[in-house]
Amino acid sequence: MSERELPGPSQEMIAAVIDLWRLKPPGPPNLFADRNFLRLRDCCASLHPYTRALGFNSALATALRALGLPCSLSKDAKGLPSRPEDVAYALHAAFLETHSKKLHLIPMDLADRLPPLTFGRARLGRFTPNQLRELFNEEQLRRTYPKDKLGADRFAEFQWLVVEETVEFEQDKGARVLPDLLIDFGQDLGRIEPHEGRHSGAIEAVLFFLLLAPWEDWAAMLELDWRGFQVPWVHTVDSDIFVRRATPPSPDSLNWTIDIFPDGYGGEIEEDVPLVRNLDLQAVTDLVKWDQRYWEIVGRARNSVLFETPIVHFFTRAFFADGIDEFLAHLIAIEAALGLHADYDPARRVSPDRHKRIGATRRMRHRVSGLLGKRTFGDQFDRLFNIRSAFLHGRPMGGISSEDRVNARSLARRVACAVIDAATTGSFQSREDYLDDLLDAGLQLP
Repeated sequence: MSERELPGPSQEMIAAVIDLWRLKPPGPPNLFADRNFLRLRDCCASLHPYTRALGFNSALATALRALGLPCSLSKDAKGLPSRPEDVAYALHAAFLETHSKKLHLIPMDLADRLPPLTFGRARLGRFTPNQLRELFNEEQLRRTYPKDKLGADRFAEFQWLVVEETVEFEQDKGARVLPDLLIDFGQDLGRIEPHEGRHSGAIEAVLFFLLLAPWEDWAAMLELDWRGFQVPWVHTVDSDIFVRRATPPSPDSLNWTIDIFPDGYGGEIEEDVPLVRNLDLQAVTDLVKWDQRYWEIVGRARNSVLFETPIVHFFTRAFFADGIDEFLAHLIAIEAALGLHADYDPARRVSPDRHKRIGATRRMRHRVSGLLGKRTFGDQFDRLFNIRSAFLHGRPMGGISSEDRVNARSLARRVACAVIDAATTGSFQSREDYLDDLLDAGLQLP
C-alpha cells in the first residue's frame, strides 16, 4: 500500500498548508501569530493532543522549514520548496510515525587508506560529493539554514563511518513532538546515569568493534599515537522532521596538510590534502576480517554473562580520552573484564574458597596470565597496575612512557578479544566460575 493509499490529511490541513506556501519571503514578522499558521496548528489537533502547549508552535515551524516553507528561504533557493499538497501528506504522516531513523555520519579523521567495510548497520568507506549530499540530506539543510554551505567536495576527501539507528518514539503522543512535556520535575535532574555512554549505543557498539583491531601493531609512529583514526565529531541526520537540524561542522574542523607536487612546467603546486597517520600495509589486508561474520561473533559475546560489566564503556572511553585518563581507562577495562567484587570482599566468595591467601591485585595478575596463556602478560599487567596505583595514591612518579601507554592499550585489546573468544566458544556455568578457572590456569603457568 502506498503512502497516498494510507489515511491522509484533512482538506482543511491541505488548504492551510497551501495558504502558508503562498506567503512571500521573508514572511510575517511573527510566524506564530500568522492566521494561516494558527489555522494549520488547529488542524493538527486531531493528530496531537497538545497543540496549545508551550513549544508546539516551535516544533511545527521546525517541521515546516524542513519541508520547504517558501517564506523562510532565500531568494536563490531554486527548486527547494515542496508542493504544498505533498507537504500536507508528509506532515500528516510525520505525526503518525512510531519511530525515526537516525543516520550518524562520522569522519575518519587522520585515517590512512582503509578497505571499505560493511557490518551490521554500519559502513566504512569513501563517498562522492553527491553521495555525501544525499547522506547529509543537503536539501533539508538548505531549507533550514539557507546561508550555510555543506562543503561536500572537501568532505569527500575523507573516509567516513556511517551508522544507521532506528529509535522508537514514546507511546504517548505528547512525547512524540514535545518530549519535555513528560519530564518529571520532581526527580533528580542532575543525577548521573552510570551506564550512559559518550555517544548512542549504536555508535559505541560500532566503535568498540573497530577498536578491537590491532591499530597499535599497524601504526607507523607509535611514539605519537596508537590510534589509526580520530572521531572529532558525529553529525546525526534524523528522519523526524520535528527535530531541529544541527548544522554540520566545517571541513576545516578536520586535519589538513599541504601537499606540493610539480605542475609539469617547472613549477610547483600546493594543495590542501587530509593529514593521515600512516599505517603498515598489513592494516589493509587484515582489517577486511572485521566483517559481518565477526560482527555477529562480537554481538553474541556482548550478550553473554562475561560482558555484564562495563568493559565496552571503558574500552571505548580510552579511545576518546587523553593523557592519564586514557591510560587509566585501559586498566579499568581490564579490571572490568576480569575482576570480581569478591576479590575485595572475602565474604562474597563462593565456598570453598580455594585461593584464600591471594589478594585482589594478584588475582587479576594471574587471571590475565591464564586468559592470554603466558605469565609475561600477567607481569605486564602488574607493572602497569603499579603505575596506575602510584598516580591514584599520590606516590612519586615520573612520566608514563609512550611504550607503557601502548602496552596498556595492547593489553586491554588482547583481554577484550580473548574474553569475546571465550564467551562464544567456551563452556562455563557462571562468570564467577569462569574467572576462578582463569585464576587456576594462571597459577599453573611456568
